[in-house]
Amino acid sequence: KTELGRSIRKAFIPGIPDGLLLAADYSQIELRIMAHLSGDEQLTDAFRRGRDIHRVTASLIYGVPEAEVQPEQRSAMKAINYGILYGMTSHGLSKELGMSFEEAQAFIDQYFERYPKVRGYLDGQIAQAKRDGYVQTLLGRRRYIPEVNSPDMVIRQVGERMAVNAPIQGTAADLIKRAMVQVAAALTQHELTSRMVLQVHDELVFETTREEQHTLIPLVRRIMEGAIVLDVPLEVTIKTGPNWLDLTPV
Repeated sequence: KTELGRSIRKAFIPGIPDGLLLAADYSQIELRIMAHLSGDEQLTDAFRRGRDIHRVTASLIYGVPEAEVQPEQRSAMKAINYGILYGMTSHGLSKELGMSFEEAQAFIDQYFERYPKVRGYLDGQIAQAKRDGYVQTLLGRRRYIPEVNSPDMVIRQVGERMAVNAPIQGTAADLIKRAMVQVAAALTQHELTSRMVLQVHDELVFETTREEQHTLIPLVRRIMEGAIVLDVPLEVTIKTGPNWLDLTPV
């Protein structure tokens, strides 16, 4: 997202004359997976209603209507929403938001008060890792975490953060791999010349033509949004353009 990074993205262009790049990106996939795995009603309801989850969280924690949430409040809650996924402590959050340790801890405490089942789920993952030696993704792929039972407190805390994050991030990785396999098969089945050329985190990038994009867009959306069934809807944002930087939503 720096100027150098933007220039690098602009260097990615289609390898066919008059072609297009098409980028399909899962929207807030890790938060949606957390909503499913934790079963938290507030999180689940927000995603089902298509609401802005960061604005919802800010409204709950600051005690103001969603329409009155300020940009800096939404930004702070975005840091907390994602920080919780990675086992962020109050010390880490205080550095991230430039606030005192006590203020950061108060935010985290309020977060778990508003989303109590998230706290229960995260604690349960740590307990499972300590008991079984591993945690697993929604599709059953295991991540072994011996660090979680280390006598060294620092190593043990690293293990606990891995136990919290691995099922969520691992499920997101499983999801996009399943989508890639299904999309590849569909491209062959529909005899398209479009190609899947790149996968970056929650995003797939395709090389397509101006004619085939009209077939490719609904095909990719349908497969990606249906690759795994969760208690909340999966949403995919699709953009096209002449390079990987200058993309327009479709």
